[in-house]
Formats: sequence, structure tokens, C-alpha cells
Amino acid sequence: MHPGGDMSMQTTINHAPAPAASADVRARRLLQIIGFTLLGLGLAMLVAQGYTQKALFVGVLAMTLAGYFAWQKKVSVAATVFLWTLMVMLSALAWHSAGVRDLAVLGYPVLLVFAAILGSPLLFFSLLSAIVAYCSLLAVLTINGHFIMVIPPLSWAHLIFTNVILILTGFSVYLLLMDMRRLMGSLREENQRVTEREQMIARLANKDQLTGLTNRRYAEQQFDLLLEQSRQQHRSLLLLFLDLDNFKPVNDSLGHAAGDLLLQELSARLQELQQPGEVLCRFGGDEFLWLVLADRKQPVTQQAQQRAQQLLEAATRPFFIMQTHIDISGSVGIALAPEHGESFAELCRSADLAMYDAKEKGRNTFSYFHDDLNRISVDKFYLLKLMRDALKEEQFHLYYQPQYDLSDGRIHSCEALLRWPQKGGQFINPDQFIPLAESSGIIHEIGRWVLERACTDCMNWRTQGFGNVGVAVNISMVQFRGGNLPELVETILRRTGLPAHLLELELTESLLISDDNSIQQQLDRLHAMGVTLAIDDFGTGYSNLGYLRRFNASRLKIDKSFVSALGVSDRDKPLVRAMIQMAHSLDLKVVAEGVEDEDTLQQLRLLGCDDGQGWLWSKALPMPEWLDYLQQNTNNRQPAYSRPPLLQ
Repeated sequence: MHPGGDMSMQTTINHAPAPAASADVRARRLLQIIGFTLLGLGLAMLVAQGYTQKALFVGVLAMTLAGYFAWQKKVSVAATVFLWTLMVMLSALAWHSAGVRDLAVLGYPVLLVFAAILGSPLLFFSLLSAIVAYCSLLAVLTINGHFIMVIPPLSWAHLIFTNVILILTGFSVYLLLMDMRRLMGSLREENQRVTEREQMIARLANKDQLTGLTNRRYAEQQFDLLLEQSRQQHRSLLLLFLDLDNFKPVNDSLGHAAGDLLLQELSARLQELQQPGEVLCRFGGDEFLWLVLADRKQPVTQQAQQRAQQLLEAATRPFFIMQTHIDISGSVGIALAPEHGESFAELCRSADLAMYDAKEKGRNTFSYFHDDLNRISVDKFYLLKLMRDALKEEQFHLYYQPQYDLSDGRIHSCEALLRWPQKGGQFINPDQFIPLAESSGIIHEIGRWVLERACTDCMNWRTQGFGNVGVAVNISMVQFRGGNLPELVETILRRTGLPAHLLELELTESLLISDDNSIQQQLDRLHAMGVTLAIDDFGTGYSNLGYLRRFNASRLKIDKSFVSALGVSDRDKPLVRAMIQMAHSLDLKVVAEGVEDEDTLQQLRLLGCDDGQGWLWSKALPMPEWLDYLQQNTNNRQPAYSRPPLLQ
């Protein structure tokens, strides 16, 4: 074997380790390998002679060029020059010595490994093709006697070449292993970081950030596991749905920060109730969900009742938030799987219906799901669809009931009452559809229609000579929550041309206790526009006259439940007298609702009531009959008002 062949093989081995992904790392490692290879070739040149020395010298020059490219961070070019230099040098040394039997040929596999690691596919396959072709050529020439192998005798030079090869090979392998260890360590650290991030993301994705409880997403994931476990063990799966009663007033009066603190404290109480294997989550807002596998040793209903009582006790226990004593309660709906549903969504819906049933029973109680609740839910859905169709098809109508000045007997206003006629002359009671309209949000569309229709009708009778007769419209608290009621009223007044002072908005007492600044601001803007504000059904709610100053109310309507019996009993007279006197002390006019007979009318006049409304004068009338009614009351007739064109 020619010593140069071994040297070439070693060079290839030394060049193999460069697995780093970074271009800088690859360039640095390639420079190291080229440097050590050049050192080895230099030592080999000192003991080599003749052709071998010349071949090594040419290889050194070419590798120096490869080192320059590596220094310039041109790793691909450097690797190409380096690999082909080794290929040519190995081939030349094999040709000059023992051919296919020369040890230089053993450097080819290492050369290919290096090409696969650092080179491109094109470089790898070109080197592979060249090596196969060259080895085949040498073999054919040797077999046919055209190539004669030259095997030099063993000398001290071979010992030097062998030691150089071993040292460079060992150092190259060491570099390769160090790179591999660093790479594996880096991969392990990165994998650990990724795993920790994934675990953190999973925790965040499954946790409610405010309360620390699990969230709806996690509960839904665990539901399938618990349901399968309940089937295997022949046990029922309980789903308890807790919704807080009167939570919104806490936010309205003390602010959302107080509401958040309350939810956090309640969550801590609920966590004390949770047993291993159970799922307790914040479902959303002020709603909580509890999944419990029933114990086969105890009746399911008894277990459900115990858990529901625990939830109610945790909710009703007093809270002390921001130096304020707060009392709330909760309503709990209970559903069982598989009896009431086999999917998470289905069981939640069943528990939700049961929870609303508990609220209708008076709140601070629990209710089990039953099939009748499904029917009620379907009925509500059908009614909601009918309402939407009624809006599109203009099935709603406004009826008007007069309001009389008790001092002179003149009509000065009327109340617009919403009616929904059906086939056969029947009507759907507003008490049936208004709450559903409020909870579904369709009240905004209905309220907009009522306002525009009432203002348009008022302009119509104004053009017919009844310009001093205004119109009162009931406003839902839900309409205020939208935040744009003043803009809506202003737009409708401008479009219809109705003067603002002829429009009265009737508000419920529940609106008065709200500490929502948005509502206060909207009321102030409406008052500034000239719109009259009245408090409807006074006496049936909180009845706090102190709120009336804040909300710029001009009129107060005493509920008919206090008025209707005045003609036959003195029981409610002190209450009515007190309401009238307090209202007058605040410069408010008083309207008595539900006046149905002359005796009641006389009592109201004696008590100093300003206005009256009721069947004594007229029931609520549709627009054509209302116009006829106004025509018959000629004392309200004024010269016809010339209406300007509607503003678009």
C-alpha cells in the first residue's frame, strides 16, 4: 500500500463530522477539519517522496482554497472543493499504487458519508457515480491485465503515516461525538422547553384565569371520560348547574372589581366541596358546573339533593367584599346522564332548563330536569320565531289609551300599548312575549318599531288638529343597556318631525336603582333633548322617591293595584295620599292608572291627583278608533297643524 493512500483516507474521515445545523457552526467545524487535515498532509509530505509528495502538495493547495471559502461562510462551495479534492487525491494515489486493492479505496465510504451530511443531493450522487465508475474502471483494467498494481515495501514512513491517520481519525471522531452530544443536549433542552410550554398552554387553556377553576373546555373533555366510566360501572353521572341570583346588582353598585372578588371567594368555597374524580368548572359569567359520579350505595336523587344544597349554602353564605356586606343566592339545575342526555351539550341544556325552572319557583332553590321543560323550551323557541315573523310582516299594532287632566277634563296625552293580534280576534298577552323578547334581545327591534310608529301616529293626529296631545311609550331596561337610546330617539324625532316635548318615555322602577353610569348619562341626554320622563307602576317596586331627582322624572304613575279599590275602600287611601304629596313636593305630576268608576275619580280629585287613565274614559283603541275618539272630544281640537315633509 502506498502511504499516500492511507493519508487520503484519513483526510476523508477527519472531514466527516459537521452535523451542526447552523451555517456558522458548520463553517467553523469545516475550518477545523480542513486545518487538521492540512496538518496531517503536511506531516505526510515530510516523509513522502516522488509522486506521492507531489499529489499531497496539490491536495494541500486545493484544501487551502476550500478553507478560504469556509472562512467566507460559503460552506457549500467549501465542502464541494474539499470533497472533490479528496476524491481526486484518493483516486490518484490508488491509481499510482495498488488500484482497487489499495487502502485509499477504503476512504470512499467515509467520503460519501461526509457528502451526505454536508453536501447537497447533487453533490452526493455525483461523487457516488464517480466513485462507482472509477472503481469499476480500475477493476476491469486490472482483470484484463492493462493495469499493474504496484505494492511498495513496508518502511518507517508507513508507521508515521499510520500514526498520523490514527491521531487525525481519533480527533475527528472526538469532534463528531462532541458535536453530537451538544446537539442531543440542545435537542433535549428544547424538547423539555417545548413540553413545559405545551403543559403550561394546556393548563392555561383548561383554567379559568379569574377563579382558578377549570373552564368549560376542560369540563367538556372530562365529560366523555366520566360518561364512559359511568357506563362501565353502571352509575349515573350528575350534572349540577349553578347560576347566581342578583349578581348583576353587585357589579352595578360596587363595580366589576367587587364582582370579580365575589366570584373568586365563591370559587374557593366550591373547591372545598369538590371530591377527587369530580369536575368543578366556571361555565361562564356567574355560572358554575359540577360533574359528579353517583355512588351506587346511595339513591341518586338523595346525592343530587345533597350536592345542590351544598352549592346553595356556599352561595347564600354572606360575603364581605370591599368593606361591604353582600348577600346573594343561587339557583341550581340538575340533570342526569344518560337519562337526560348523553352528550355534554345536551346535558348542559337540560340542566340549564332545570336551573331556569328553579328561578321561576322563587330562586335560591334547585330543580330537576323533566320532560315538560323541553316542551316549555320548544314553546319559547316557537314564540320567538313568531315574534320575528311578526316584525317582518308588521303584525304588531299600537293601541292608544287616553290620559285626562283631572282638573279640566281635557285629554293631554295617551299611552301607546303594544298589541299582537292573532287569527280569530285573539291577542297574545304582552306578559307572555315581552320577557322573552327582552331575554333574547329582539326587544331592541320591537322597541325601535314602537317608538317610530308612536311618533308617526302622534304626528298624524297632530296634523288633524290635536297638536297638544302627546304620546307615552314604555321603555325596557334592556333598551338602555344598548347605550344608544338617545341617538335612536333623536333620529326618530327628526325623521317624523315630532317635537320632543310631546314624547314621554315611561321607565320602570328597577331602572332607578341601577348605578350604571351609562343609563344615567342616557337619561340626562334625553332630558336635555326635551323628552319627558315618567316612572311607571310606582309603588310595586323599590318606591324610592330619592332616585327621582337624579333621573329628571317629570311624572309619576301610581300603579292600578293601589287605585282600583279607592272607590270602595279606604285601605289604600293613605298610601296614595302619601305618594301624591311626596311627588308634589318634588314638583312631579301624578298619573293614576286603572281609574274605572266615578267614585275612584272623585277620590283622586280630593287627594290632589293631577291626571288619570283607565276604562272610565276608554279602553285602549287602535289608531282609526283613536282618531274618532279624539274627534268626539272637541275640547281638545286645535287648528290643524301643517306638517313639514319627513326628513329622510
